[in-house]
Formats: sequence, C-alpha cells, structure tokens
Amino acid sequence: MLNKAAAFTKKVQRRLWMKYALRGAGNDNHARLDLAYRVEDPWNMESELEQARFEATNQIIVQAFGRVGSLLELGCGEGHQTQYLARVSQAQYGVDISPQAIERARLRMPQAHFAATDIFNLPWNRDDERFDLVTACEMLYYLRDPAATIARMRAIGRSGLVTLFAPACGVLGPHLDAIPGLHKDWFHHGRTAWLAAWWRDA
Repeated sequence: MLNKAAAFTKKVQRRLWMKYALRGAGNDNHARLDLAYRVEDPWNMESELEQARFEATNQIIVQAFGRVGSLLELGCGEGHQTQYLARVSQAQYGVDISPQAIERARLRMPQAHFAATDIFNLPWNRDDERFDLVTACEMLYYLRDPAATIARMRAIGRSGLVTLFAPACGVLGPHLDAIPGLHKDWFHHGRTAWLAAWWRDA
C-alpha cells in the first residue's frame, strides 16, 4: 500500500514539474527541454509503457535491418532506450540537447558515445563514414524543422528509423512520406499506438 502511494505521489510530482518545465516551450526550445531534466527520468522512461515501446522498436530494427554496426540515436535523453538499442547494435552514439540528460546517459551507458548537441553539430570524426542506422524515436515533435532533421539523417546514415506517437502522424507523416522507399507499420501497448517508419539509403 505504501509503495503504491509513493509511486502515485512521484507520478503526480513528475507531471506537475513537466507542466511547469515545458510551459510555453515551442519547437527547438532547448532551455525548457533541459529544464525538464532537473528531475531524473522526467519522461517516465522506466514505465511499463515505455519499456514496451523500446522492445517493439528493437523488434522492428531486427526485422528490417538485422543487427547493425554503428547506431546514432537522436534525442537519447538519459540513455534509457540506448540500453535497449545496445542489444541490436555494436556501437552506440547518442545526442541530446540537455547536458544534464547526457551526464546521466554516460553513467548509465559508459561504453556508448554521447554528446550534448544536435544532429547538425556532431563531435565525432568518423572519416566520412556513415552510421549504419540513425534513429529518431519520439523526438521529432520538438523540432521547428523536422524535414531538415530527416534530410540530415539520410545524409549521415545508411538507414533510418523514426517512431511517432499516433496523434502526431497528421503533422509529421507528410515529412516521412516524402522519403523514397519508406516502410511503415503500427505497434501498440494497451490503448497507446505508435507509428514506425524506416528506410534504407545505402
């Protein structure tokens, strides 16, 4: 009973904080997004819902690409999904605009490569080698120009994967539909649905 009460209290506190942190946060508002990470796991990535999303995303990656070599994760946050992506890739790279999130990601996944930046300012010198897979899971919503990010994903990656919460498909779907050879599928957990879209540019 006490555990349930503590969990409920934590849930309420997280929601109140996120409501404050993201208040008035438009697209590309890095300061407000970083503010969210004043608390650990602000997006509740350790929840059953998110863990199910990570598992389903991994299944799609394996079915579409097999085990990949290098994987770049956009919006990696504190590295929760990175832990799952490490099961289907040999080398993990992650970027997020929040330095606080990146600090926690490095503690969670010391073997991975992380940087507090965006896709247009990557710090790694890969000798013009493209990543085998670039992922953007649940993060295109926060961008002013998602088309530019998708174009950059295609330029630096041999393949790409995007996942979207179903209600965002009306806004972001057309940007994805413009990609030649795009594949799409839905996955669900309970009443929540996501769209997965992936492609190959190799």
